[in-house]
Amino acid sequence: MGAALSDLLILDLSRVLAGPYATQLLGDFGARIIKVEKPGLGDETRAWGPPFTPGGQSAYFLCANRNKESLTLNLKHPAGQAVLRQLARRADVLVENFRPGALAALGLGYAELRADNPGLVYCAITGYGQDGPYADRPGYDTVIQAQGGLMSVTGPADGEPHKVGVAVVDITAGLYAATSILAALRHRERTGEGQQIDIALFDVQLSWLANVGSAYLVSGQAPGRYGNAHATIVPYQPFAAADGSVMVAVGNDGQFARFCAALGRNEWATDPRYATNPARVAHRDALVPQIAALTIARPVAAWVEVLLAAGVPCGPVNDIPAALADPHTVARGMLQEVTDASGETLRLIGPAPKLSATPASVRLAPPRLGEQTDALLRELLGYDPARVAELREVGAV
Repeated sequence: MGAALSDLLILDLSRVLAGPYATQLLGDFGARIIKVEKPGLGDETRAWGPPFTPGGQSAYFLCANRNKESLTLNLKHPAGQAVLRQLARRADVLVENFRPGALAALGLGYAELRADNPGLVYCAITGYGQDGPYADRPGYDTVIQAQGGLMSVTGPADGEPHKVGVAVVDITAGLYAATSILAALRHRERTGEGQQIDIALFDVQLSWLANVGSAYLVSGQAPGRYGNAHATIVPYQPFAAADGSVMVAVGNDGQFARFCAALGRNEWATDPRYATNPARVAHRDALVPQIAALTIARPVAAWVEVLLAAGVPCGPVNDIPAALADPHTVARGMLQEVTDASGETLRLIGPAPKLSATPASVRLAPPRLGEQTDALLRELLGYDPARVAELREVGAV
């Protein structure tokens, strides 16, 4: 059986992270992704570094552009616009992250492309959406983390608000976009009609405030910062060990009783200050230092062994090298190698989903800028070498 999405042709006009991440996910399941880039420059992340590979490719670009082919196209040139319209007639999906109205001004918006291809699914990813008072503002992950409230609940209680260490709004916007595209394609199967998808980073950030947002709506109290601890569960935080830190996640009173036994403090499980989670939350300032005084005496590996044997969720607080070298990482196939057209071997973090019949896979290395331009124009549009050379001479590709 072929890949799940191998019958789809997707035009990826997006740059940086949210859009490229969405199309990469679809590419992992077999969709053909044509990454449309500006001649001579390409996706900005091609130049974001260091680090770069020995062959000059940026680590940032590599993280979101596997399983794609690169086509350079000048969308400000009439001939470049004509090429894109021809490609859009054949495409199933188009993904872009231009400011609202920018592509429509070039005759390449949803309404214009839909006229030639009513089944087209057109996904626009922006900072604040296609309408609303902030629609024209530039949208960057870190600004959205700040404005959407995430920073206010991230970081130490007595310090300044912190952003998350990964561009988490961009990544989750890519997940929302990929899911929405699949929903729109299902609708097209039933009706033959495509549609426009409006993904706003701001909306995405608000949508996954989850229990933190709900807590405010229920209580009327603004959530605060708890550092690495949990607002409503105790103990649920890292504790210093002799050689590092161990993350402990005690999710219920039964686990707490087993945790107490593993620490040699059975009396805590029946102490009215600690016996129930609400009581532990109320008395966290008394309980947590007592736990910390015990964990510091043994190394991380010893605590992980003891606590897991007791049925207490826990794990080491790894840095990135340790996480990527973890035996479970290797066993799950999360590190993969692929060779690009220049012969350079690239190490990538592989696809996360594991499907039994149609698994995700890394088939193509992230492309060099314009690597497939000539071949794509010949294959998909029937252009001969002379026509391609003409387009290149006038600056359209």
